[in-house]
Amino acid sequence: MNIQLTVTVMTKKPWLSDQQQRVWRSFLQVTGALTERLDRDLRRDAQLPLTYYLVLAMLSEAPDRSLRMSDLARAAWSSPSRMSHAVDRLEEAGWVERRRAAGDRRGQVATLTESGHRRLTATAPSHADSVRSIVFDSLTPEQLDTFEQVCGSILQQLQSGESCEAEDTPAC
Repeated sequence: MNIQLTVTVMTKKPWLSDQQQRVWRSFLQVTGALTERLDRDLRRDAQLPLTYYLVLAMLSEAPDRSLRMSDLARAAWSSPSRMSHAVDRLEEAGWVERRRAAGDRRGQVATLTESGHRRLTATAPSHADSVRSIVFDSLTPEQLDTFEQVCGSILQQLQSGESCEAEDTPAC
């Protein structure tokens, strides 16, 4: 019996092109420096780390100002353990309350308190000023449109990859 094997050869280059490498490195520098600067500005202006601000903001936008802890961690780009620690600190400040999720012994829900909402609304204008001055003031309207398209394309690719991971289908 003759067995014929077919070998698929990868035709993709193993390395990034020079331009892709430059853009990738610039992107890493921008995202790292931006996160660091926004955190520094929030700590200086409001004595609040960026992570805590994101928690308050995500809760403020949620129905009933409440989210399951796992959803809050995803919304704030955080691990569940880091989110738990952040919510602990925000509870101590009286800005967030945590309770068991209805019908789920293990799940928990975080809720923004009225005090937390006041803290967020007092902090938001200076944060918006920082974001505007660092990110948007130097862009032309055309660059802003392009930036929006680029971010949308990358997010779409990431979200399509997440659905493939969740489905674990060979077609992805």
